[in-house]
Amino acid sequence: MSIPHFIDIEYCQTDDALFPTAIAWSLADGRMKTVVIAPDDDWLPQDEDLPDIDLRYLNEQGVPLIELARALHEDLPDQIVYTDGLDPDEILVDRIFDAVDMESPFELATIAELIPDLDTHTLEDRRRELLFSNGLDPQLPENGVYALLLLAQEEGLTDQ
Repeated sequence: MSIPHFIDIEYCQTDDALFPTAIAWSLADGRMKTVVIAPDDDWLPQDEDLPDIDLRYLNEQGVPLIELARALHEDLPDQIVYTDGLDPDEILVDRIFDAVDMESPFELATIAELIPDLDTHTLEDRRRELLFSNGLDPQLPENGVYALLLLAQEEGLTDQ
Protein backbone atom coordinates (compact mmCIF):
# COMPACT_ATOMS: atom_id res chain seq x y z
CA MET A 1 0.00 0.00 0.00
CA SER A 2 1.35 3.40 -0.90
CA ILE A 3 0.76 6.50 1.15
CA PRO A 4 -1.60 9.07 -0.37
CA HIS A 5 -0.04 12.38 -1.40
CA PHE A 6 -1.09 15.54 0.44
CA ILE A 7 -0.47 19.23 -0.16
CA ASP A 8 -1.06 22.39 1.84
CA ILE A 9 -0.49 25.95 0.64
CA GLU A 10 -0.26 29.07 2.75
CA TYR A 11 -1.16 32.25 0.98
CA CYS A 12 -1.69 35.99 1.09
CA GLN A 13 -5.13 37.33 0.29
CA THR A 14 -6.24 40.95 0.07
CA ASP A 15 -8.86 42.75 -2.01
CA ASP A 16 -6.41 42.95 -4.91
CA ALA A 17 -4.14 39.94 -4.42
CA LEU A 18 -4.23 36.20 -3.88
CA PHE A 19 -0.96 34.32 -4.11
CA PRO A 20 0.89 31.42 -2.47
CA THR A 21 3.62 32.16 0.06
CA ALA A 22 4.63 28.66 1.22
CA ILE A 23 3.83 25.11 0.22
CA ALA A 24 4.35 21.63 1.63
CA TRP A 25 3.67 18.27 0.06
CA SER A 26 4.14 14.65 0.96
CA LEU A 27 5.97 11.98 -0.99
CA ALA A 28 4.94 8.35 -1.53
CA ASP A 29 7.14 7.23 1.38
CA GLY A 30 5.54 9.71 3.81
CA ARG A 31 8.39 12.22 3.82
CA MET A 32 7.52 15.86 3.28
CA LYS A 33 8.99 18.78 1.41
CA THR A 34 8.26 22.38 2.25
CA VAL A 35 9.37 25.63 0.68
CA VAL A 36 8.82 29.35 0.96
CA ILE A 37 7.72 30.75 -2.40
CA ALA A 38 9.29 33.79 -4.07
CA PRO A 39 6.26 35.63 -5.48
CA ASP A 40 5.83 36.50 -9.13
CA ASP A 41 5.86 40.28 -9.63
CA ASP A 42 2.50 40.04 -11.44
CA TRP A 43 0.91 38.70 -8.24
CA LEU A 44 1.73 41.77 -6.18
CA PRO A 45 -0.65 44.73 -6.02
CA GLN A 46 0.89 48.04 -7.05
CA ASP A 47 -0.31 50.38 -4.32
CA GLU A 48 -1.27 48.17 -1.43
CA ASP A 49 0.54 47.03 1.68
CA LEU A 50 0.28 43.31 2.25
CA PRO A 51 -0.80 42.43 5.78
CA ASP A 52 1.42 40.02 7.69
CA ILE A 53 3.62 39.40 4.65
CA ASP A 54 7.34 40.12 4.61
CA LEU A 55 8.02 40.50 0.90
CA ARG A 56 11.73 40.94 1.45
CA TYR A 57 11.86 37.58 3.25
CA LEU A 58 9.84 35.88 0.49
CA ASN A 59 12.09 37.33 -2.20
CA GLU A 60 15.33 36.51 -0.36
CA GLN A 61 14.44 33.08 1.03
CA GLY A 62 11.75 31.97 -1.39
CA VAL A 63 12.27 29.34 -4.04
CA PRO A 64 11.91 30.65 -7.60
CA LEU A 65 8.68 29.47 -9.21
CA ILE A 66 10.44 27.53 -11.97
CA GLU A 67 12.35 25.49 -9.37
CA LEU A 68 9.15 24.84 -7.42
CA ALA A 69 7.31 23.77 -10.57
CA ARG A 70 10.14 21.38 -11.51
CA ALA A 71 10.18 19.86 -8.00
CA LEU A 72 6.42 19.31 -8.09
CA HIS A 73 6.71 17.72 -11.56
CA GLU A 74 9.46 15.45 -10.22
CA ASP A 75 7.67 14.47 -7.01
CA LEU A 76 4.00 14.30 -8.01
CA PRO A 77 3.70 13.26 -11.67
CA ASP A 78 0.28 11.88 -12.61
CA GLN A 79 -0.82 11.75 -8.97
CA ILE A 80 -3.99 12.61 -7.14
CA VAL A 81 -2.94 14.99 -4.38
CA TYR A 82 -5.29 15.60 -1.46
CA THR A 83 -5.94 18.88 0.34
CA ASP A 84 -7.92 19.80 3.43
CA GLY A 85 -10.41 21.47 1.07
CA LEU A 86 -10.55 24.69 3.09
CA ASP A 87 -8.34 26.97 1.01
CA PRO A 88 -8.45 28.10 -2.63
CA ASP A 89 -5.87 25.40 -3.41
CA GLU A 90 -6.79 24.93 -7.06
CA ILE A 91 -6.45 28.66 -7.76
CA LEU A 92 -3.11 28.78 -5.93
CA VAL A 93 -1.73 25.77 -7.83
CA ASP A 94 -2.88 27.36 -11.09
CA ARG A 95 -1.09 30.61 -10.15
CA ILE A 96 2.17 28.73 -9.63
CA PHE A 97 2.07 26.84 -12.91
CA ASP A 98 0.58 29.67 -15.00
CA ALA A 99 3.45 31.94 -13.89
CA VAL A 100 5.97 29.54 -15.45
CA ASP A 101 3.75 28.51 -18.38
CA MET A 102 3.57 24.84 -17.34
CA GLU A 103 0.77 22.41 -16.71
CA SER A 104 0.25 21.05 -13.22
CA PRO A 105 1.50 17.44 -13.08
CA PHE A 106 -1.14 16.37 -10.56
CA GLU A 107 -4.85 16.47 -9.90
CA LEU A 108 -6.19 18.00 -6.70
CA ALA A 109 -8.88 16.32 -4.63
CA THR A 110 -10.14 16.91 -1.12
CA ILE A 111 -9.59 14.66 1.88
CA ALA A 112 -13.34 14.01 1.78
CA GLU A 113 -12.82 12.21 -1.53
CA LEU A 114 -10.13 10.02 0.04
CA ILE A 115 -12.21 9.28 3.15
CA PRO A 116 -15.81 9.31 1.87
CA ASP A 117 -17.20 7.55 4.97
CA LEU A 118 -16.76 10.73 7.04
CA ASP A 119 -18.53 14.00 6.34
CA THR A 120 -16.55 17.18 5.74
CA HIS A 121 -17.25 18.62 9.20
CA THR A 122 -16.09 15.45 10.97
CA LEU A 123 -12.92 15.36 8.87
CA GLU A 124 -12.16 19.00 9.66
CA ASP A 125 -12.82 18.46 13.37
CA ARG A 126 -10.45 15.47 13.39
CA ARG A 127 -7.79 17.37 11.43
CA ARG A 128 -7.97 20.29 13.88
CA GLU A 129 -7.81 17.91 16.84
CA LEU A 130 -4.68 16.28 15.38
CA LEU A 131 -3.06 19.69 14.97
CA PHE A 132 -3.98 20.66 18.54
CA SER A 133 -3.05 17.37 20.21
CA ASN A 134 0.35 17.35 18.48
CA GLY A 135 1.06 21.02 19.29
CA LEU A 136 1.21 21.97 15.60
CA ASP A 137 0.86 25.54 14.32
CA PRO A 138 -1.94 25.41 11.70
CA GLN A 139 -0.34 28.31 9.80
CA LEU A 140 2.61 26.18 8.69
CA PRO A 141 1.89 24.13 5.58
CA GLU A 142 4.09 21.23 6.72
CA ASN A 143 1.88 20.89 9.79
CA GLY A 144 -1.22 20.80 7.61
CA VAL A 145 0.29 18.00 5.54
CA TYR A 146 1.40 16.15 8.67
CA ALA A 147 -2.12 16.32 10.12
CA LEU A 148 -3.55 14.90 6.88
CA LEU A 149 -0.95 12.11 6.96
CA LEU A 150 -1.96 11.30 10.55
CA LEU A 151 -5.62 11.30 9.58
CA ALA A 152 -4.92 8.92 6.69
CA GLN A 153 -2.95 6.70 9.05
CA GLU A 154 -5.85 6.65 11.54
CA GLU A 155 -8.15 5.59 8.70
CA GLY A 156 -5.83 2.72 7.72
CA LEU A 157 -4.83 4.32 4.41
CA THR A 158 -1.10 4.03 5.01
CA ASP A 159 1.17 1.09 5.72
CA GLN A 160 2.87 2.89 8.61
